[in-house]
Amino acid sequence: MPRFTVIEYDENHFLETETNEVEDCLIFRDRPYMIWINVDCPRQVYSLEKLGACYGLHPLVLEDILTDQRPKVEDYEDYIFIVLKMLYYEEAEDDDEIGDFNIDMDQVSIIFGNNFIISFKEKDVDIFRPLRERLRTSKGRIRKQGADYLAYSMIDSIVDHYFVIMEKLGDRFEELEDSVVSNPEPGILPAIYNLKRDMLFLRKSVWPLREAISRMQRMDSHLISETTRIYLRDVYDHTIQVIENIETFRDMSASLLETYLSSLSNKLNEVIKLLTIISTIFIPLTFLSGLYGMNFTHMPELEHPYGYPAVLVLMLLVVAVMLAYFYRKKWI
Repeated sequence: MPRFTVIEYDENHFLETETNEVEDCLIFRDRPYMIWINVDCPRQVYSLEKLGACYGLHPLVLEDILTDQRPKVEDYEDYIFIVLKMLYYEEAEDDDEIGDFNIDMDQVSIIFGNNFIISFKEKDVDIFRPLRERLRTSKGRIRKQGADYLAYSMIDSIVDHYFVIMEKLGDRFEELEDSVVSNPEPGILPAIYNLKRDMLFLRKSVWPLREAISRMQRMDSHLISETTRIYLRDVYDHTIQVIENIETFRDMSASLLETYLSSLSNKLNEVIKLLTIISTIFIPLTFLSGLYGMNFTHMPELEHPYGYPAVLVLMLLVVAVMLAYFYRKKWI
């Protein structure tokens, strides 16, 4: 069932209402205040149709709200329709897993006109809580501005949350880098590929967002003031920063994979080196044991009372000399 949060405000007035009935939202339509209706889990067609009829929304807009869309901005003269992708992270169930969170996505749809704004969120992730708090406390200029400024503030909140994802990804990169260098275990490889997959997922989400914000900034609409366009340029710059971070992380993930494969190769080389040294040490020992294992009649050393311990001492001496030589050459 959808959940509606209605906020009615101006510079000197504020009223907040929560309800599960769409009819309770319709009574605010003609009131002389700014109206913000936030709809969580907007899957009930009846409620959307009621809102659409009340605010004169095109049927295609209602259809886009219910279906998965790429980020976009559309001008319908009396209102502007925006589709964005909000990214957030969920902690992984396995605490031992390298990279302890998963990136998920929620579609956010925003419709704003002269004195109203309606937002739709699929999942129960309250990213707009700081905005509501600013409205409650009349902090900043948000209650003095129109619906376009509130729409900008929503977009800014979504884009700023991308930086939270970037920070988490940076922490994951550092963790993987430490593991790759110190202990390149097989479990790191899936983590690296998951990271590369996340980079592709982020890139596909952010690139259309950049185009949508750029279009909104240049849109010739009476619903967007020149002051808000300046703020939209700032959000556009933030989007470019996110894209640059994603490209940097993509390059780092490729480098991380190369480092991992190189670390595995070095680890294998160390094992082969150790086995080679052991084999090399046993070559003269095998020669000596084979020499004195021959069944000839006249071998004076075999009759000597100290022959056996002498050969053992000789073998130990050979091993010591070889180890000293390897150490001097820095092979061990």
